[in-house]
Amino acid sequence: MNTNFSPFPSITTARLSLRQLSDEDTQEIFSIRSDENIAKYLDRPKANSADDARAFIDKINAGIPKGEWVYWAIIPKDKSKLIGTICLWKISEEYSKAEIGFELLPQFQGKGFMQEALTAVLDFGFNVMNLKSIEGEVDPNNDRSIKILEKNKFVKIINLGENIDQDGTVLNTVVYSLSNKS
Repeated sequence: MNTNFSPFPSITTARLSLRQLSDEDTQEIFSIRSDENIAKYLDRPKANSADDARAFIDKINAGIPKGEWVYWAIIPKDKSKLIGTICLWKISEEYSKAEIGFELLPQFQGKGFMQEALTAVLDFGFNVMNLKSIEGEVDPNNDRSIKILEKNKFVKIINLGENIDQDGTVLNTVVYSLSNKS
């Protein structure tokens, strides 16, 4: 399994550039991480300021050289600003698997951008990292995320039911998995 992400593995697709997060993404990361419609499906603290977004970018970029995760900014080729993110994280060398995570600003949803990014990142995970499987943990009410996982042949493997997160919030999550067929 390959978790050497140096130099950072930028990816180009027909309409997108996937690159490493930078400080110039602070406002867009703040917009994503403070958006109520995105946050309602995720177990994470909401960003309350641009400083929170900058701290998140610093944390992400510090974990990449350690092989903890690989995290891309999604940029349309005809724009200069980030519209979303996609990552492989919770990387397990023991089981040769990782979890996929993705989010897109609401005004860019439903335009095929996430499908294009997801296809490229799945290819990277299976053919560059040599993962055996990629999982997606999702809120069962997050219809859009479930739809894109199922469209990409992810199969529901477990309903974790109600969990309690570190803040005492009750979560209901489902895990989907995709195995490398090669």
